[in-house]
Amino acid sequence: MAEVTVKQPLRVGDVAKRSGIAVSTIHFYETKGLIEGWRSAGNQRRYHRAVLRRIAIIRIAQRAGIPLAVIREALADLPHDHVPNARDWQRFTDAWKGMLEERIIGLTQLRDQIASCIGCGCLSLEECPLRNPDDELSRQGSGPRCLISKR
Repeated sequence: MAEVTVKQPLRVGDVAKRSGIAVSTIHFYETKGLIEGWRSAGNQRRYHRAVLRRIAIIRIAQRAGIPLAVIREALADLPHDHVPNARDWQRFTDAWKGMLEERIIGLTQLRDQIASCIGCGCLSLEECPLRNPDDELSRQGSGPRCLISKR
């Protein structure tokens, strides 16, 4: 049996096993431009070992609710054969903190105001702090603004 070296690229099954995600997820991440691999002479997918750290970052960011497009944008200037380090992670989290803070504020407001909403669908949007804070929809005109499609 051949000895495995640290620099040897990973097969898709190896990536799946070591990262704890399905092969289909690896292919999905690749189609979305989050990770990158290449074909071997035998037409098999191969990946740099750095892909494992990229996948870990993707999974953590997804768990925080960060959209894949935002994750892809953060990873865009990071070479696929580069293992993301603490400085890279700091750059990612600095970029995501504002978005996460907005989400926390919104969820806190929802938690605190949801008791005043009976969910009746009465279209009392003027007074509903959840659907129409500060009656913002009135600036768009009269009628059911949430139901009128944008043309």
